[in-house]
This record gives sequence, C-alpha cells and structure tokens, in this order.
Amino acid sequence: MPLSILNDSVRENTEQYFARFDAEKVLERVRALDAKARTEGLASISPAADALVRIGMEVNADGRVTKNSYGVLDLAWQAQEHPEWAQVVNTEVRDIRDRVQAVHGQKIRFIIWAGMGGSMEDKTAFLAMGLLRGGPMFYSLDSTDPEKLKSIIDDMQQRAQEPMAKLLPATLVVGMAMGMTSYEPVVNLEKLAGLYDKFKIDSTPNFVYLTLPGSILDQFAGPRGYKRIPLQLDGDNTTAGRHSSPLTRGALYPLSFAGRDLKEWIAGSFLSETEIADAFKLASFLHAQGEAGRDKVTLLMPKSWAPISLWTKQDVEESLGKSADLGIKIVIGEKFNGKNYRKASDPKQDRLFLVIQRRGEAHPDGAGITALRGAKYPMAAVTFPAKGTVSRYMQFIHYVVFALGYLRKMNFVMQPSVELYKAITSEIFAEAKEAGGIPKTKAWKALTGGKPIRRWEGEVGLETPETLANAIRYSAENNRINYGELTFFGDMRYSEEGKLMRRALENAAQRIFRVKLKMVADVYEGPAMNHSYHEMIIGHGGCFSIVLLSEKQTRFSTAGYEPDYHMAQFLATKQALEQKGRVVRAILVRDLSPESIKALDRFFSETAAMLELR
Repeated sequence: MPLSILNDSVRENTEQYFARFDAEKVLERVRALDAKARTEGLASISPAADALVRIGMEVNADGRVTKNSYGVLDLAWQAQEHPEWAQVVNTEVRDIRDRVQAVHGQKIRFIIWAGMGGSMEDKTAFLAMGLLRGGPMFYSLDSTDPEKLKSIIDDMQQRAQEPMAKLLPATLVVGMAMGMTSYEPVVNLEKLAGLYDKFKIDSTPNFVYLTLPGSILDQFAGPRGYKRIPLQLDGDNTTAGRHSSPLTRGALYPLSFAGRDLKEWIAGSFLSETEIADAFKLASFLHAQGEAGRDKVTLLMPKSWAPISLWTKQDVEESLGKSADLGIKIVIGEKFNGKNYRKASDPKQDRLFLVIQRRGEAHPDGAGITALRGAKYPMAAVTFPAKGTVSRYMQFIHYVVFALGYLRKMNFVMQPSVELYKAITSEIFAEAKEAGGIPKTKAWKALTGGKPIRRWEGEVGLETPETLANAIRYSAENNRINYGELTFFGDMRYSEEGKLMRRALENAAQRIFRVKLKMVADVYEGPAMNHSYHEMIIGHGGCFSIVLLSEKQTRFSTAGYEPDYHMAQFLATKQALEQKGRVVRAILVRDLSPESIKALDRFFSETAAMLELR
C-alpha cells in the first residue's frame, strides 16, 4: 500500500508528527490498553494513566471510564484469532432465512434496513458498489420522511408486480441504532410493524435489530418478541455506529445475504505494521496541513470505490469535527475543475488532495491529478492492491482517524453535537403532540413569524435571492464562513421528485459556493447526515448552512405515517445551529412539483448573480 506525499510545504512538521508515533510507542500502547480493558474490566483503567484513554474511551463526570471504544481497531486484531467468525455469521444469516421460510413458506426477497448516519452509510455504499448484488433487494431506510418508506414499498410492488400484503412475508426488516437515544429507527420500525399487524401477518420472524440493551430501540422491539442480535462477534460493545464497518454484524450480515466471501472480507482488514505506519504518516500530513490552514481534504476516488466516499466523510468529520480551533473537512462528489480552486500560492487556498488509487485501474481524475501536482497543490496518494477488498481501505481510514485524534488530543469516538439536535427534536415533537401539529409549535411560529408565508414567484418562502445573497456576502466578507452546505429534509434517493431536488441543490452549490466564492460545498439529505456534518458545523464552525423543507409533506396513510417527527428534525437542526452561533438560513418550497423545483433553481441562480463580493 505505497503512500506518496507531494508538495508538502510543511514537511518538517509532518515528519516531526510522524516520528512521535514510533517514539511514543502509540500502537503498542493502544493494543495494551485495549487488552487490559477487555481482560481486567473498565474499573482497572484510569483516565490519568494514558492520554489514549481520553482519546478512545468514554469517561463520566466522576472520572470513571464507562466505555472502551477501541473496537474500531481491536475487532481486526481479534478476528485474526477467530477464523470461525465468518462461518458464525453465515450460519446466523441462514437461521434467519430458515425462520422466515418456516413461518411464511417464503424466501427473503427484500431487506429494509432502518438506521441513521453511520449505521447506514456503509451498506448504502456496498449496494452502489455492487457488493449486495445476488442477495435480496436492499433498501436504506435512513429518514423519518414518510415519502422514503412509501417510495420503498412502491418500488417493491412495482418490481414484483404483487401487492404489499404478498411481499411483507418475504421482507426482512432490520433496525440498527448504536446510540441509546436514537429514535429515528424506532419511528420506522413502528410503522413497518403496523403494516404487518394491519395485514394480520406474523412479523416476529421478519424483524431483527442490532442495538444496545436498554436503548430506545430495544425498549420498542424487545417486548414485541423481535430478535436482538449483538452487534459485535465478541459480544462486547466497543464500537460507534460509524465504526461498525467493516467487522461488525452490521456490515457482515448484508454481505453474507449477498453471498460475499466473508473470510476474504475479514482478512482484508488485517493491516500490517507497515500499512499502519502509512496511515499514521498520512494523518501526520493531514494534521500539519490543517495547522497551516489547509483543512479541506478533496477526496479523489477510483471509480470502483467512489460510493465509499460518503462513508469516509462521515467517519472523519463526525469523529474529528468537534474542535473550534482545528477542523478537517472531507470534500466529495465534486467534478474536477481547476477553475474553482484558488491558486496554490493564494493565502486563502485551503485545499489539499487525497488521491486513492487501485493498482491497474485508471483513475477518472488522472489528468486533473497530474495538473494539481504540477501546480504545487499539497497532495497525498495511497495505492491499494488491485484485488484487495474495500474492507482494507475502511480499516486504513479508521487508523488515520485514530492517529489524527491522537495528534489533536481529541476524543474521536464521542459525538456531543449530534445529541443537541436530538434533544431539541424531542422537545418540538412532544409540543406538537400537545398542540395539535407542528404548525402550532413555538418553533414553527418562530420560523414563519406566525404569519402566512410569502413566497418568491409563489413557490419559495422565507428568503428572496437578495436577502440570501446579502447574508452570504456579509458572512464571507467578515470571514465567518469558508464553506457551504445545502440540506433538504426529505427523500432524495428513491422518489423522482427528490432526485430533481438533488439536481437543483447541486446546481446551487456549484453556482454560489464553488464558482462565485471558490469554496467547497456539500449537498445532503437531512436528517440522515446530521450525524456527520453537525459535529463539524456545530463543533468547528465556518459553514453557511441552507436547510430546506417542502411545505406540503407526504403522508403514508396505509402505514399511518405522519411527517411531524421529520418536520421537528428540520426545525431542531436550525435551532441547534443558531444556539451555537452558526450561520443558517431556512427555505420552504411550496411543494415538490416540477414547477416548485424549477422556481427553486431560478431562485438560486438569481442569488448567485447577485453575489458579488467587495
């Protein structure tokens, strides 16, 4: 796995940081610390004994270690001593198939996986990479927008040309939540369970869930008789959701259902000490560049691994976005265009480039990479074997994240900013139930001024191109922002209207941020990615956030699915950002008709036209 570092203007710092890992015996220490936690218990660990405790474990207000989160590294170490793990997973998956067959007389034809953020992005990537081909049709249910579940059910019926009642017995529903307070999967499982009850179908063999004992998900699913499956094969709880790939059941089950070679997959995560050293050196380079003001890591992936980019972004940003002083942003999904970059010599140039290559595969950005090298942009290139599994890449990135956490003296396993928006969502949702709906809540009235919404061109509410352009201009000229993001709270994966919305937001990101401001910009679906970018937007700052919602919301009447919780998440996102002093603007579109989305596209085009910086 050769690593090349090019155009490193702070090379001495990079080398100095890299030397620390060997001099301070970091790898040996973390292995010893993890082994002690597993064999002697958490009571034997003192937070004062080693800085590694404060980096990769959870410590309560009394100074006691409450959780060892080094499973992100140690599962690969343990797997080398447990060659039977692959067969264990395959046997468990066969048992799940057999239970459905025994009760319903049907094979599993569909899998609906309900989760959020890190509990979903690996599987979504696996699907896009073709790794789940050959197994049941897989759906990612990572939103509380009723439209997403409705679109999934509609797609199932269209593919099979059979009614819902015929398809539910052949569907496996998996709930996954690695936080005690994650409520989103419960919302979706409750609606799905209601469909089985409505059609008088025994759902017991069709539902399984992966979570912590006593979590909100466990409190819902356990009493219904659904099977709880331990996330880790060692029976422990030492991973966060974003660290559940590549080696927990959360990653291995979908691959097993698709007939992938789990032995090969697991073995792919066994990095040599030389490969780990490369991860530490890459982390040293990224850290030194970040100190120099270059913290926008533009990720250039080979075509075959492009879908894993979003997982990478989440793993890094949710883990390391907490610091107000030093951040790191992973830039994905951009089409290479040198005109959108500041010159390498520009003091405001804040990019560096991370090139991932697979031996023997032509890189889609090959010409651009050559141009970037010649223009003296800082760059790191990592080349993976041609036949290697993506599990090797994922474990490599985990080591990079761990090493950055070490250099920055930052806990890389906790996510305090995510908890803030969850708490606000719960408050708004509870008020909506008492008041009779979201429009009657204080949060909605604060958003709209308690008056009928005035819409630009009759379609776009709360902002005009002039007011939005002025806000962006002011924030940029006063150095409050150095990147942007546009997040639509609604399905942009399965519904045709959502796909049109994604296109409009990509156009806006290009026109406003990348071209006019030469800033990076993200386009997301909320609230799925709140678990990623919130940690950095709230923790580190520097972002201009635009959050969007359709006034007309989908109601999935067959499942009794109302949009109140989804709308509460939209409102809570805006409030959480405002509470932390971040720059955020909200936009309401009348509906998701082609007319509304075309008007929104014109709205952003005019915003860009008005955006001239002094």
